[in-house]
Amino acid sequence: MISVLTIPTRARISLGSLSLGLLFLGACAAGSTAGISLAHAETAAKSKSFVENFDKLDRKRWFVSDGWTNGDHQNCTWSKDQVSVGGGTVKLGFTKQQLKDREYVCGEIQTNRRFSYGVYEARFKAAAGSGLNTGFFSYIGPVHKQPHDEIDFEVLGKDPSKVQLNQYVDGKSVGGEKLVDVAGGADQGFNDYAFVWEKNRIRWYLNGELVGEETDPAKLPSHASKIYLSIWGSDTLKSWMGSFADPGANVAAEIDRVAFTAPGEPCQFPESVACKVELDVSQ
Repeated sequence: MISVLTIPTRARISLGSLSLGLLFLGACAAGSTAGISLAHAETAAKSKSFVENFDKLDRKRWFVSDGWTNGDHQNCTWSKDQVSVGGGTVKLGFTKQQLKDREYVCGEIQTNRRFSYGVYEARFKAAAGSGLNTGFFSYIGPVHKQPHDEIDFEVLGKDPSKVQLNQYVDGKSVGGEKLVDVAGGADQGFNDYAFVWEKNRIRWYLNGELVGEETDPAKLPSHASKIYLSIWGSDTLKSWMGSFADPGANVAAEIDRVAFTAPGEPCQFPESVACKVELDVSQ
């Protein structure tokens, strides 16, 4: 059974060299390991490997965000009606519809469980449109009685030819918000996004190719996190996301697969980055 707590989520503001982490509005699963650090979660995480192909939306694995916003910067309200499954994919929609005090509604899913070191993967098609953001990321924060740690892939709809890599440590953006080219465009077809999180480094992969790496100990998250996928919009974060433009029709991000592979466990499908990288199993 899911218990919705007071709901803070996350977003980021980028103003030139200024990058501010905001609170992350999220909901926790009842009975999850609230308040535990990564060190205490490692043993439990070793049996959590999974591959989700979205033949259905397994509510034991996924929580659907519904009825709140991330804050004043977000121009849409999370709505369960913007999350739909069919044909082996899940669609996260963004459309004009008044809900509470917002003119738009948008979709987000998040895991009920937390995951620590390992390989995180998602195959998805992003949405285009200035002022929109399609994200695949790990997150933990104050709502979970933990510091704000995060590892990101984000496609800004103003320029879906690129994907942004970033990470947060204790509420601070420390990854430099690196932009990486997506051949053909992230909105034109499905691409494979993966990050390999270890105690001493993070590696980001796009379609199986290494596109980013971080080894500075001060820039590495250290707390077990939930997995999120979302689409949302903003009228105010213009310097980062571009000026918002009403899409004029329903738009959606489409997710084909999500997977997590824990260290020491076998890779779970042929295209998995876990099949080609070695993980430190001593963590």
